[in-house]
Amino acid sequence: MFKHILVPVDGSATAFSAVDNAQALAKAFGSEVTTVYVIDPYPFTGVGADFAYGQDQYLTAATAEANAAVDAVAARLEEAGVKVHKRVVEANSASRGILEAAQAVGADLIVMGSHGRRGLEKLVLGSVAQRVLSGATLPVLVVHGKQAQQ
Repeated sequence: MFKHILVPVDGSATAFSAVDNAQALAKAFGSEVTTVYVIDPYPFTGVGADFAYGQDQYLTAATAEANAAVDAVAARLEEAGVKVHKRVVEANSASRGILEAAQAVGADLIVMGSHGRRGLEKLVLGSVAQRVLSGATLPVLVVHGKQAQQ
């Protein structure tokens, strides 16, 4: 049914809960999995040489964090016998990066975590999962953040 599953990760327990669900689906359907980490290349704005130096440091640290996250997921999936691909992408919004990655790899399912934000926090921070659901043209399985704590 599902040949290629995309799993966005951010290193959180919620993301690993989504990975566990994707792993089960991949094993059941013989699917390949692509794990993706989206880096926002411009998380803050500034002017001058100090900004450029800070930007380089940020991108170096963000890339290292992203590679560590996708490597950890890949190792977990490979250990379970699932064929896995790794991607680190840059996008101005996580949801856009996820949707573009899904299209680029030919995914037919996205399995992702939701941090379960509510109220003012959700209003201020928004919901990546909600934006992916709104923009997706393929099925999306959202694993609730509370599941990761059980």
